[in-house]
Amino acid sequence: MPGPDTAQHDGTDETDAGPPAPSFDPVPPAPLGVARTPTGHAGVDARLERLADADHLAADGHTEVYEDVHRGLRDELTALDARPAPAPTPAHDNRS
Repeated sequence: MPGPDTAQHDGTDETDAGPPAPSFDPVPPAPLGVARTPTGHAGVDARLERLADADHLAADGHTEVYEDVHRGLRDELTALDARPAPAPTPAHDNRS
């Protein structure tokens, strides 16, 4: 007869007891894996890269990042309108 130190093994694996119990702990943030393609405009690209900061925040922190990016992109567009227009080329008087 086996002693208390020598338990009988019936062939089942104790680690195969079924699916794990659901956890109600918050899941840590995980990157979404959304690719950000560079535009070639340094100011816009910097703002788009800022979106990566949201990957490391809980959902309630995303709003601040999105608003910051939106504000920055709006500023970039405004700056395009504020640039001086190129000087007109002088008219040539080609009378012969």
